[in-house]
Amino acid sequence: MSDHVIVIHRWTDRYADYAAYLDHTEHRVSYVTTELATDHLPTELAAAVRLVDSTEDEKAVREAVGSLIEHIGEPTRIVALQETDLDLAATLRDEFALPGPGVEELRPVRDKLLMARRLTRAGVAAPPTAEAPHHAAVHAFAAVHGWPVLVKPRRGTASSHVTRIDTPDQLAAYAFPAGIDMIVQPWLPDEILHVDGVYTGQRLGVWRASRYLNTCLDFTTGHALGSVELDDAALLQRVGALTQEAVAALLPHATVFHLELFLGDTGELTVLELGARPGGAEVPFVWREVHGVDLMAAAFAHQTGTPDPTPAALPTGGRVAGWLLVPPSVPQPCRVTSVDVPDSGAYAHRAPEVGRSMDRSGYEHAGVRFRFSGADSAEVEAAVLRTARQTVLVCEPVDAAAPPRLVLVGCGNPPYRAYALQALAATTETALVQPHEPDWQRAHIGDRFLAADTSDADATTAAVAGLLTGRPGPGAVLTWDETLLETTAEVARRLDLPHLTPRAVRACRDKLTTRRILTAAGVPSARFRHTHDRATARLAAEELGLPVVVKPRSLAGSVGVTLADTPEEVERAWERACTSSFPGIDPLAGAIVEEYLTGPEISVDCVVEQGVVRVVNVARKRLGFAPSFEEVGHLVAPWRHEPWALDVETVVTAAHTALALRTGVTHTELRLTPAGPRVVEVNGRLGGDFIPLLGQLATGVDQVAAAAALALGRAPALTPSRDRCAEVRFLYPGYDAVVRSLDVRGAVAGPGTVLRLPPHGIVPRLAALIAVGDTPEDCAAALERARHEVRYALQRFGS
Repeated sequence: MSDHVIVIHRWTDRYADYAAYLDHTEHRVSYVTTELATDHLPTELAAAVRLVDSTEDEKAVREAVGSLIEHIGEPTRIVALQETDLDLAATLRDEFALPGPGVEELRPVRDKLLMARRLTRAGVAAPPTAEAPHHAAVHAFAAVHGWPVLVKPRRGTASSHVTRIDTPDQLAAYAFPAGIDMIVQPWLPDEILHVDGVYTGQRLGVWRASRYLNTCLDFTTGHALGSVELDDAALLQRVGALTQEAVAALLPHATVFHLELFLGDTGELTVLELGARPGGAEVPFVWREVHGVDLMAAAFAHQTGTPDPTPAALPTGGRVAGWLLVPPSVPQPCRVTSVDVPDSGAYAHRAPEVGRSMDRSGYEHAGVRFRFSGADSAEVEAAVLRTARQTVLVCEPVDAAAPPRLVLVGCGNPPYRAYALQALAATTETALVQPHEPDWQRAHIGDRFLAADTSDADATTAAVAGLLTGRPGPGAVLTWDETLLETTAEVARRLDLPHLTPRAVRACRDKLTTRRILTAAGVPSARFRHTHDRATARLAAEELGLPVVVKPRSLAGSVGVTLADTPEEVERAWERACTSSFPGIDPLAGAIVEEYLTGPEISVDCVVEQGVVRVVNVARKRLGFAPSFEEVGHLVAPWRHEPWALDVETVVTAAHTALALRTGVTHTELRLTPAGPRVVEVNGRLGGDFIPLLGQLATGVDQVAAAAALALGRAPALTPSRDRCAEVRFLYPGYDAVVRSLDVRGAVAGPGTVLRLPPHGIVPRLAALIAVGDTPEDCAAALERARHEVRYALQRFGS
């Protein structure tokens, strides 16, 4: 395959189906997109995906394109279907000398002043338009054309920064937006029509004309915006003639277009503006669902040089379509408190969840969205107006300066997570969602609690929303419980709160997916095989070379993970991996057999903010109970002077990029092999086993506070205040036993606790001993002294 199509994509809804437009197995298709926009992309078929925070960030997009070129090769086409991305795509096409619309071709449909001038020269009716660099220019324009006037960006979308000015006094109080070239036009009280369709380069292809109910400008001030297709044959004939003139004047090649027209009281038509792209809002959906034509497919074909799939014309007498957008009851940023959607004739609708944070631009994030179909315009218009009257989207303002609240989903075992909840509650008002009533947590959360089945995303979303609504400040959601990561990620997605995406979390939770992604991205990891029975496990071990590690796909705490030295041990290890369990986690099918990585094992804790990975903590693992991989202790010590430090940072960053981990605190495990660092696994959460606490004791960086800051969309404090050592050592019984008594303040197992050693039990620890010192030797000496101070009594299990 020699071609390489780069797609710049920003929609979070299913506006375009790229896999249907171009066979991704025959062509190399890569994407520059945002984290939220990956849900409806064929990422598993893509040659590569590069994430940016916004496709409006030209520097980030250029870096992503450069990375794709380095990884895959020079592009042969660059595609961008959303209006805001058209300019950069055109610039890149010019720079790479690629086919498709370049800067000069797009200029007449992106520069509204040039557009008006070109239409006027072609004899097409267009409103008077002039530059508006300052108040005097607007005043002079109004002196000729009268008040009111509209001041708008020379290049802009979705009525952003469009302002109606009625009088000279209002003009005097108007502040021009910084850094934006503005124009001025008369304000016309006319109806506004829009025409959507395809221009073949010589004539109109398929097209439909619609009438706005209300205006796009009114929508920006909180009014509903609707649209109904026209079925007035006489009016459509005149609209078609003017549309043909306008597209011929502005478009040199085949293009999907969105044209807006004024319809005056006496029937005169005037061109407002034209976009060389599919219409926004629900236009692509109603065309696809009501008329059977995918305008996005046509636009993609025009930009890639593939055959345009649209028919020459739509059948006569077809259905009439319409759509409606109902905005929130207060300006953004806001939070949804209730949604009332009537059954009033829409064939499809999409509404935000109660508790959802609303602070995004674009029609797809506008509020409640409806789509309609009917026999004629009157029927559809009646349904649209009825729905607009009856729909209620009640929201509350969110004040970024007001105190925030963070909802913790699950809390974990108190010996291991009490310090984290205490640290969290000390800096942020904290609430809790878990299945049962809180006990020890009450000191930190008060009455800020709701019970929910935390394995159920619907129930957990409702509980989190209930704890966030009714408050003026920002909200956030967080978990450090491995078993609840997927639920919490889904809650965050529904409520539009910062978090790792569900897709990223699943990629970490399923070790098979992790391995596949890392291998495809060239990140140093372990060679592996996915096996479904003992025989294939044994064969895999022979292929990889003994010894091998056999592990479940998705469990935690090293449960079911075994080192196997012989074929017979491989079969027993496979059986153990497939029959092991961890509370709250689906083990998934089969087991993984992977090469055994030799060398010391470390864990690396990172803070990831807007895709930037920063290592804040490195712990040396102490492993025991071979052939199991029980973690019996961890040492955090200075590491940046180590010969492997730079390689570790490089590998960890590459793993995060490959797995699309862009927002949150992570815990990565690696082996320092003779060939360099190689990834064992990546976890989308705080480290366990007191590692974050060790990091704070050793460096002063509070990873719990960092996780809270990221969840609130704030910059975490990551500057170390010290560079010491901290170590935890876990004490274990010498045999499977029941604890009868234990005398130590750092105990993790109280009297009556059953402790079963690996591979039969999960972290069967008597106590955790933590020491801080200037050197690893200081920590080791202190821990050895403490170990002799622990007193306990055991009863052998089963006796």
